[in-house]
Amino acid sequence: MKKRQIVNIVNFIRAVEPRLPMDLETPVKEQISLLKKHNLKATFLLQYDALIMPFYQNILRELDTNQFEIGVWYEIVEPQALAAGIPWRGRYSWDWHTDTGFSVGYTKKEREKLVDVLFEKFYEVFGCYPKTFGSWLFDSHTVAYANDKYGIDALMNCKEQFGTDGYTLWGGYYGQGYYPNRKNVFLPAVNKENMLNVPLFRMLGSDPVYQYDYKLSENAEKYTRQDVISLEPVYPGCGGNPKWVDWYMKENFNGDCLSFGYAQAGQENSFGWDKMAAGLNYQFPLFEKLQNEGKITVETAGETGRWYKKTFSDTPASAITAHTAFDDEGKNSLWYSGKHFRVNIYSDDNGVRIRDLHIYSDSLKDPFLDSVCTENCATYEALPFIDGCRFTGKGVRAGGFITFEDGSFPENSEMKFTDLSNGSAKAEFSDITITLTESGMKIEGKMPFTLKNAIGIECPHSYEVKSVSEKELTLSFSGVSYKVKLTCGCAVSEKEIKSDGNTLSFDFRN
Repeated sequence: MKKRQIVNIVNFIRAVEPRLPMDLETPVKEQISLLKKHNLKATFLLQYDALIMPFYQNILRELDTNQFEIGVWYEIVEPQALAAGIPWRGRYSWDWHTDTGFSVGYTKKEREKLVDVLFEKFYEVFGCYPKTFGSWLFDSHTVAYANDKYGIDALMNCKEQFGTDGYTLWGGYYGQGYYPNRKNVFLPAVNKENMLNVPLFRMLGSDPVYQYDYKLSENAEKYTRQDVISLEPVYPGCGGNPKWVDWYMKENFNGDCLSFGYAQAGQENSFGWDKMAAGLNYQFPLFEKLQNEGKITVETAGETGRWYKKTFSDTPASAITAHTAFDDEGKNSLWYSGKHFRVNIYSDDNGVRIRDLHIYSDSLKDPFLDSVCTENCATYEALPFIDGCRFTGKGVRAGGFITFEDGSFPENSEMKFTDLSNGSAKAEFSDITITLTESGMKIEGKMPFTLKNAIGIECPHSYEVKSVSEKELTLSFSGVSYKVKLTCGCAVSEKEIKSDGNTLSFDFRN
């Protein structure tokens, strides 16, 4: 069966940009005009300050509801706080600092009031409650409250990032969508009794090869923030670069995706039209062409959310497979995400390695579920095991490296991806095969081998080793104990695991 290849064009609207003078109305008018010209569906998400402005109310009310969807964008602004009876602490009427501009900076009761003010104002303006709810940074109480009270079809949250914009989202579902854990919306629910019945989609179309460890230095003492390589049209090296966009659309929608292919396109108005015009004027005609050829479907975020809920009763495993890099045909990257773990299989001139592996557990709660963020810094993470980005430094390239018993390493080669059905996939290289299932991973080599978990630096994302036996590693992170179980092979230490014959296999269920 052909898998759906979905693009959501999501443009969100702010009414103020205090950092520099900016025409915020022209981007919205031009985006609408361009979308109509190319007959593309899209979602516009309104921040509260834009929601109360007649200009945006009028221009959006006139749109054809068969083509356009209107929802809400969730960053806290002064008029919203005051309407909820909450004193405003920001430096400006919109303050992007985490403790002021996002719901994590407020108590549970305040979060509920802020949601009610936003959703009731939307009803007053548009005659219905919004069905798509987006934010760069969601707290779990806000999402559960909004969904339980108003009913949401789709959640939109920021892509993976480390330190960018003052907050970190690290180790989560790398793309597509999942049903979140009610007590930690950043992670997929492992058990259905903890699941919110609304899908969350990761935004911005990350480069599946380079975004993960962009500008990483092996000699760094610490790694503090990432730059961006994404589909956002304001970045001239990627989303604003026609060659990169062509490559991204080819690889991201190549069909090697298990459940469905997905990307979010679009841009917030506060970058200004001049910065996004060239990128959107290339992307939107391309989307129209690919849709006419039957290669992608462009639909509103709410439509995708409703389809997801109708199609999947639980989070399906998904994959993002790049058989080349933008500038290097010799690189491969496979992101596999399921409700128990995520992993990245990566190959380049140095061979094949496990670049990243994070584990999910319903026991890892939202760090701000019962507390308030008081600084311009918020971090949401998964349970770490292999981290080729944040553990790299002091001369060590971190990751899971395979060494055969003759001292050789798995050679880089063309990667063959096979969908094995039921959420399972196989990645085959010339001398190693890696099979991924919803519960774990199996590595089969040309001869016996050792998997070494290389770690260069200790950082706040590092785990504590509780115990090591031949068949089980017990680790701890953020107060949560979790296990890495071996169903084939044996652990020599927490950093060295040997195959049994030519095979090593893991069970990551916790």
